[in-house]
Amino acid sequence: MSASTLPAGSAELPRGPRRPFPPAAGESDELAEEEPMDGGGGGGEGGRAWSPPEKALHEARLKAKAKRRLRRTSSRDAAAREVLPEGAQPGPDPSSPPPPGKGHDRRSRAGKGRGLPKKGGAGGKGVWGAPGVVYAYQEPDARDPNYDEAAQGDTVYATVEPELEEEDLKKNVQPMVLEYFEHGDPLEVVELLRGLNLGGHKAAVPSLAVALSLEGKASHRELTSRLLSDLVGKLLSAEDVAAAFDGMLQDLPDLILDTPEAPQMLGQFIARAVADHALPLDFLERYKGRVDCEHARAALDRAAVLLRIKRDVNRLDNVWGVGGGQRPVRHLIKEMNLLLQEYLLSGDMSEAEHCLRQLEVPHFHHELIYEAVVMVLESSGETAVAMMMKLLKVLWETGLVTLDQMNRGFQRVYGELGDISLDVPLAHSILERLVDLCFEEGVITKQLRDACPARGRKRFVSEGDGGQIKQ
Repeated sequence: MSASTLPAGSAELPRGPRRPFPPAAGESDELAEEEPMDGGGGGGEGGRAWSPPEKALHEARLKAKAKRRLRRTSSRDAAAREVLPEGAQPGPDPSSPPPPGKGHDRRSRAGKGRGLPKKGGAGGKGVWGAPGVVYAYQEPDARDPNYDEAAQGDTVYATVEPELEEEDLKKNVQPMVLEYFEHGDPLEVVELLRGLNLGGHKAAVPSLAVALSLEGKASHRELTSRLLSDLVGKLLSAEDVAAAFDGMLQDLPDLILDTPEAPQMLGQFIARAVADHALPLDFLERYKGRVDCEHARAALDRAAVLLRIKRDVNRLDNVWGVGGGQRPVRHLIKEMNLLLQEYLLSGDMSEAEHCLRQLEVPHFHHELIYEAVVMVLESSGETAVAMMMKLLKVLWETGLVTLDQMNRGFQRVYGELGDISLDVPLAHSILERLVDLCFEEGVITKQLRDACPARGRKRFVSEGDGGQIKQ
């Protein structure tokens, strides 16, 4: 039975052609747009009748899809506006496929660079390089798998000493210089310095040696001048020594803090080095009219005066005086005699001790003991005995005169007592009294006191015995 023949009051509703339920949100949009909406209760032929709930649901789906399309379009446009400058046209979509013919282009797609190939076309892995490039010879690498050790000849191993840093140089050189002040052998210092890789710090050796000698004695400065003369030509050049003195002239304000006489001493070092040919002869000429520091000017003036005075002498050997064991024996004996005479006149114990230290001859102190005892034997009165006894006691207690030197001095007097007695008849009795006093004060040992020679008593016979001596 067809729908048109059903009675109006029948329970079965008229329906059109069978269609599926309204499409879901994920189905095609064309289906939703092509599907007609009939507002009437009974659609015509080919249409269908929509119930109010179905119609409302369909309209809601269409509105939601329209909102989603509008949201995607507006966000894409906003992003493009942020990236592109004002007035620029938007470029192609990055997600879109590249235009035909540019799939193998190696130029940067980010718009950077000049569009040229990398490394001029000579880069890349496994390439031979640009045309016309000639490569230089390269040493074989031992890590190369094709390295042939037999084809390289004999292997030579060499010991390489690293170049010393400034701090390490001071730690190594300073003990050498201090030890040199004790033994005085410059050749040993030269050999030790040859074992060090000084590199560009050669000028630091003369600077360190001079700085240490400024704080030492005159004999140390004399040894330093000799060391500079021996180093030039063997380990250093004259320009290296000149660079060292240039630095010391600039550092004079700091050197004066520890050594107030540094300008005069440095001037003497310069004069001695020029005379020894350790410095260039035109060293002073380089500073004419170019010195602003008053201390450096004083040092250079001192050197110029010494060189002007000694212009006829090739070497300034006595610029530091003759000190220590390098002095002649006669000169040392004379200095010790003057020391003892001045002490007997003034009675200044500290000055006598200071003068003895300045002589710097600890190995020759036995001469002082000998001269002191002889001076007591030749003097008259008890004053000289008491004063000399006091001096010997102080020298013994301070350790300035050792036991060995004290014994040698007295033994020399014992050995020459016979000759001394020819000039001093009472020499034996005076010596015995002095030796007893020294033993009581603890200056000499009991063994040395017992070794003192006693004058033997000789009895002469009467005239009738023929002048013979009876024992």
